[in-house]
Amino acid sequence: MAVAMASAANCGVYFSSNTNKLNFPVFDFKNHSWSAAFVTTPPNILEKRSVRLSFSMMGIIPRATSSATAVESDGSFQDTDTVPTPKVIIDQDSDPDATVVEITFGDRLGALLDTMNALKNLGLNVSKANVYLDSSGKHNKFAITKASTGRKVEEPELLEAIRLTIINNLLEYHPESSSQLAMGATFGVEPPKEKVDVDIATHIRVDDDGSDRSLLYVETADRPGLLVDLVKIITDINITVESGEFDTEGLLAKAKFHVSYKGKAIIRPLQQVLANSLRYFLRRPTTEEASF
Repeated sequence: MAVAMASAANCGVYFSSNTNKLNFPVFDFKNHSWSAAFVTTPPNILEKRSVRLSFSMMGIIPRATSSATAVESDGSFQDTDTVPTPKVIIDQDSDPDATVVEITFGDRLGALLDTMNALKNLGLNVSKANVYLDSSGKHNKFAITKASTGRKVEEPELLEAIRLTIINNLLEYHPESSSQLAMGATFGVEPPKEKVDVDIATHIRVDDDGSDRSLLYVETADRPGLLVDLVKIITDINITVESGEFDTEGLLAKAKFHVSYKGKAIIRPLQQVLANSLRYFLRRPTTEEASF
């Protein structure tokens, strides 16, 4: 994700005992530096694989202050309507100067002022880029930069925090989305009716993308902390993630990463190593699942 996976990250997430209305853990976001971004593992923040711990360690979920002007729903739907599939897209490709976020939930989303405020509480500048309608619903696009630098978001932890903050607000202001989101199983009012079979849902493909890089596609069951975990797995075998897109579509996560090895496209044997590493990690049970 232009996660400048090649530059040093300067962020860390630390525990706080506060919780919000939906019992999401709330954490303090503090500066923390380590070298070589993700080739060298940051201290103790990426080791746990439990669903709860992954969320706890990676999530930075500030609560927006409710106000009379903050409108998350346009009130145009009925309870009997079919619940649409929520979609959250984190796009690092389309704009060189900003992270583009797109949120869709049928025609149910309003001005999203509370979501914008919650994102600003992460230390971000958030501007409404545009809104458009198509057959899938109303698409809300935002351009996001770091308030401290004016540049697009580079750190995977902060990109994941953006994603989870948006999902948190969806669950709070649109509780009907709970059954359509993987996070609804732990934090929503109604868990998904069916659990995604990870073995069936997981698909990994590496394509050529010119002589200098390759294109990695990953589709799997969503869970908190997944974006950061994927980046760690990739960079642990010295593959560089240059940019990409991470989509949350209901219960599934779909990632597209531009990757390279020493400035060149990934050769076939290394492609196989990469695919096997990701497949092994994604298909093994989490700590929480293994305890049952």
